[in-house]
Order: sequence, then structure tokens, then C-alpha cells
Amino acid sequence: MLEPEELYQVDADSPQLTDPVLVVALDGFVDAGAAGRLAAAALREGRDVTAVVRFDVDQLIDYRSRRPPLRFESDHWAGYDAPALEISVLTDTGGTPYLLLTGPEPDTQWERFVAAMEQIVRRFGIRLVVSLMGIPMAVPHTRPLGVTAHATRRELTEGHEAWFTTAEVPGSAVALLEYRLGQAGLDAMGFAAHVPHYLARTEYPQAARTLLDHTGVAAGLFLPTESLTTAAERAEAQIAAQVQASEEIAHVVQALERQYDMVSSGRGRLRQTGLGGELPSAEELAAEVERFLASQDGEGTEQGPDDDASGPASPS
Repeated sequence: MLEPEELYQVDADSPQLTDPVLVVALDGFVDAGAAGRLAAAALREGRDVTAVVRFDVDQLIDYRSRRPPLRFESDHWAGYDAPALEISVLTDTGGTPYLLLTGPEPDTQWERFVAAMEQIVRRFGIRLVVSLMGIPMAVPHTRPLGVTAHATRRELTEGHEAWFTTAEVPGSAVALLEYRLGQAGLDAMGFAAHVPHYLARTEYPQAARTLLDHTGVAAGLFLPTESLTTAAERAEAQIAAQVQASEEIAHVVQALERQYDMVSSGRGRLRQTGLGGELPSAEELAAEVERFLASQDGEGTEQGPDDDASGPASPS
């Protein structure tokens, strides 16, 4: 039987850190608005990033389910974008070092991966693991962006209002990691930004900025959000223009505002299964927004409110 330590390598020259925090933002699971990916990119932007732990992705990734791209030029293969699952050390804007785990979510060997992560947490003396993601919610973009916080002990989420009671949801390697770390008596938590479901398949920098704001408070770090703030302001203006141009979308946003206000005032409650009444489902609304956005592009390419938006991610 392969041992967990055979799954990764630690750089022999990795720096000595004192009680660092580990931020986790993996690709492959639900990440509405690309919130986790954008947050990780903002953390790396313009900063020195040094990989200190590298996982053997050949043992963890199913290449046929997520085929990494190779570049072909005329008559030969010219490049390969190899997947990398690694932990890097960075510093926040105040000079405090912390760790960042990025890369594809493992397709296989979740328990072994989690066991390896526990070894790494203990080896580096990591005091807190924080995971980031976005989830699609029936909420309007015109109201404060909500966040669901979860953790291995209640003290870590103190001050955060619970949006859900009990729910059965698809599992993920990151969720299992938090669960197993809690069983081992180690501190771990996560933040899930509530992305309006009609924007879940586009880049939504507002959600990424919110994730970093909450992470900074929880971890005692000063995390960079300037680029996300600029992108969010641009996205807000573009979304407003899109809503104004579509009477149907404007009607739905108004209905979501009424529902949100009822919930916030205590005269209603959030419904975990989506919208009721005559409002469209998340899938219907997402399709309508995609048609609208595609109509703005001469070639019909799907684009989000951010000009730099990448491919869509399906809403739940």
C-alpha cells in the first residue's frame, strides 16, 4: 500500500515559517463566478511565488476527464500546459508569509490526498486552513454579497450567519479535507461567496474580493484586493447596462430583490431549492443571460460582464 508521503515532494530549501495560514483554491469543483480562481490569481499577481510542495499529479488526475492542452504548430507539437498541484509560499501586503494551494482538484485517491495534506499541515505548523469558492444562489447582484462560512469548530465562524441547515451536497476533495482535519483536531474553515445564479457562468470579481476580505479577517492577513476592486467596478457598470437593455432580466432582478429583502427583514426565509412562483429556474435564467451576452458579440462567443472572462462554468 502506498503511503501518503509518496504522493508529494517538499522542497529541501523551503523556508522556515512560524504558524502560517494555508489558503486553498482548487479547480474542478463548483466555483460560481470563478470566485476562487480569481481570488488565487489576485494573491499571486505581482508577488514572488515560490513552490514548496509539489504533488505527483500522475497519481491524482484523470487526464481523460480533464485533458490538458497541447499546442500544435504546423507540423509539430510545440508546447504542453502540464497540470500542477502545488503549495506555494507568498507574503501579504504587510510582509507576513502564508501558503497557497492551487491546481486541479484530485480525481482519485481523496483519502490518501487528505492524509498527505494532514502530514503537510503538521510539518509546516499550519495553524489554519482556509478554502475559497463561489456558489450560485438565487440572490440579486444589487444587494450585499453574502457568504457561507463553515469550519471544524464553531469558534472559527463566530459572527457569521448560517444560511443553510442540513443539506446533502456532492462531495469534494476540499470538503473532505476540512472534515478529516477537524477529526484530527486541526483548524480548518472555508468561505463560499453567494454569486447571483444568473452570473454564475461568468467571472464575478466582486465575489473574489469578498472571499479575500473574509479570509484576511479570519487569518489575520492583509491580502491584496486592488485589482479585484477595479475589475468589480467595471463589471458592475457592464452588468447594469446589460440589465437595463433586457426587460426580462430586469424583471427577474427586481423579483430577486423583493425576495432578498423579505428574507433580510425576517418576513421570509431563504429557499434552498431555488426560486418559486413564476420566476425562471437558475438554468433558464443563465441560458437567457448567455443568449443576451452572446448577442453582444459579433461572433456569438459567450462573454461575461468582464471583458477578460474565460469559459463558462455551469450553475447548480
